[in-house]
Amino acid sequence: MTKRNRIFIGILLVYALGVGVLMLRLLEDIDPRYRESAEESLVETAHLLATLVEQSEQDGTLDVAGLAPLFQSLYAKRFEADIYGFIKSRVELRVYVTDRHGRVLYDSTGRNENANFLHLRDVKLTLEGRYGARTTPDIAGNHRTAVMYVAAPIRLRNEIVGVVTVGKPVLSFGQFIEVARRKTLLVGLTSVAAVLLLAVILSVWLVRPLGLIADYVRYVRSQRGFNPLRLARRAAGMLAAAYDEMRDAIAGRNYVADYVQTLTHEVKSPLSAIRGASELLQEPMPEADRQRFLGNITRETQRIQELVDRMLELASLETRRRLDHVAPVALRPLVQEIAESAQGIAAPRQVAVVLDAALPDVTVEGDAFLLRRAVTNLVDNAIDFSSAGQTVRLGLTRHGRHVDVVVTDQGPGIPAYAEGRVFEKFYSLARPHSRKKSTGLGLAFVKEVAGLHDGRAALHNGPEQGAVATLSLPVAR
Repeated sequence: MTKRNRIFIGILLVYALGVGVLMLRLLEDIDPRYRESAEESLVETAHLLATLVEQSEQDGTLDVAGLAPLFQSLYAKRFEADIYGFIKSRVELRVYVTDRHGRVLYDSTGRNENANFLHLRDVKLTLEGRYGARTTPDIAGNHRTAVMYVAAPIRLRNEIVGVVTVGKPVLSFGQFIEVARRKTLLVGLTSVAAVLLLAVILSVWLVRPLGLIADYVRYVRSQRGFNPLRLARRAAGMLAAAYDEMRDAIAGRNYVADYVQTLTHEVKSPLSAIRGASELLQEPMPEADRQRFLGNITRETQRIQELVDRMLELASLETRRRLDHVAPVALRPLVQEIAESAQGIAAPRQVAVVLDAALPDVTVEGDAFLLRRAVTNLVDNAIDFSSAGQTVRLGLTRHGRHVDVVVTDQGPGIPAYAEGRVFEKFYSLARPHSRKKSTGLGLAFVKEVAGLHDGRAALHNGPEQGAVATLSLPVAR
């Protein structure tokens, strides 16, 4: 048996034992707690009826004649009370009244009148001035017929002259106990299943360090001399690699599921448009309509192609934990080149792309290709949200050890409901000129590039109008 399996089984056995003991205690505790709640209600009911009998006394004798029609009417009632899914339709309360000698003066069931109950615990203790209660089955030996009885004294002129006992069949609230037990068992089983999954993950996490330690020991043995700095770097590298491996293993499935679900959702609309247009093209129609539907198919196909390309690009970027090749990148010539390229895109829209007059000569360390793509995305986004005659401004601002690439437009700005979502994948706002949305992956790409360069990306409304996009990067040392 492997170390991983032994650790997994050990964790599972310890947890199963703990859950088993806990569940046993909880299941045993459910029935007493329900009985305590029921008994507390019976105590109040018994004292209520005792007070009612005390007020009907005549010349020092107990008058229980009014109880018979009261309970006959009560037992005849039918109702529907929905108590957490259980329908209660009739009263199951039992009442009997005894005098100071234990003789039954009234029994709501009509079975024990004139019987002597002085030997019963509830009557005997109550007549002695103590708390009297008992649980007795109607059928000897059959616990399912058990009835809880609680008594209260009847006092006349500060003297106990009788007892009122209220009874309730345990079966009437036993159904609640069974449901509580089933729910407790369900919670326990669900917990076991959840911890089973956790144990698998923990076994991987616990076994993996053992392998790392063995690898590290072999590396130390292979060294000819003792170099603490080299050994420390090796240990840090191994721990970082192990952390990345575990994080990728845990997040990989959710990552793939999220992308598949999102891609399916985003492709559904253009595919429906293509299918509808192709079905219509099978029917005779004027040439102008045919060309229009062919144009729709071409446009939606390009949209799907752009979406797939952007998703592949972003997915490739998100799987990278760090930049493979880092080199000094001069930002001033980079933004100048981007501004010149953007003018060709902005000119047909009658939008001007302008560079700030003073661009600081600043260098960052990173991937020039990714930085160019990120800034280009910000400029393209600003152009898309600009109208004819407006200006997109591109500049650099240095503050301390950081430099900001700032792209400002004069468009409609960001609606309040979208301010916190602009960097989410597939979230996009309609362009003012076309009322169409983009793939919603451009700003997500910018955010990933910023993270790989230890920077940050931000987009907010300008002080007067338009939006201000910022890519903040650390300056090269």
